[in-house]
Amino acid sequence: MSLIVYAPALTRADKRPLAIVHVVEHALPGLRLAWTTSEKGDLITLERRDDWVAANTMDGGLPFLCNDDDQTPVTLYGLENPDGPGGKPQLEVHMRLPLNATVIGLAEAVLAAVAETSDARWGDLTPFAAAADIAEQTAPTLDGPPSPPRGLPVLMAPDARSSPAIPHRLGWLNHWSTAVAQTLGFPNPSRDADLLSRARCLDSGNWLVRLTDAPLDLENAAHLEMLLKGYERFPKIGGR
Repeated sequence: MSLIVYAPALTRADKRPLAIVHVVEHALPGLRLAWTTSEKGDLITLERRDDWVAANTMDGGLPFLCNDDDQTPVTLYGLENPDGPGGKPQLEVHMRLPLNATVIGLAEAVLAAVAETSDARWGDLTPFAAAADIAEQTAPTLDGPPSPPRGLPVLMAPDARSSPAIPHRLGWLNHWSTAVAQTLGFPNPSRDADLLSRARCLDSGNWLVRLTDAPLDLENAAHLEMLLKGYERFPKIGGR
């Protein structure tokens, strides 16, 4: 599965990068992100991982970390996008996680941990197959105008005119800050009863919104219908 959150850019002596590593390991018991890779892809053990992260948190990001498990690989890194919404830099935190029962059961905890600790404006956790189809919604593409599969709407690529309070897309499990939720008009009890049955308001006032009970699978007609309904309900998503 793919997890991405979008947060304000790091500041000098920012404590968020190392804090993100710690909360991820707490959210996934048994996980240890104590390795990185060389330019050749060789695994490198980090004997003093925390010191290494602190020393290598540069250029506005979080250095690449992974576990040492070929069966259930987990990776984590962050980077600064200098051309974020509104023309301002932003921090993007990326994770790759196995699609297994353990991660599915802890999906909300993992996304909440990363998003809340990074002070994310929004983010999502989505299976790769569905995420690939959703990525085809964004315009422009290198091959010309987008042609999204499955009847999904065309979304605008984020640019300097974009608002940081408007998500670029929907995913399976979505994290929306209070500001994002207000911009989208969520929750509206008269319109969002179905979504609210799978949503959770965090102590911060931010929201976790799950589109479907099981991980999003767009081969499943009911799941595709839920995604399409989500875009219909929130027409601002994707800058449409």
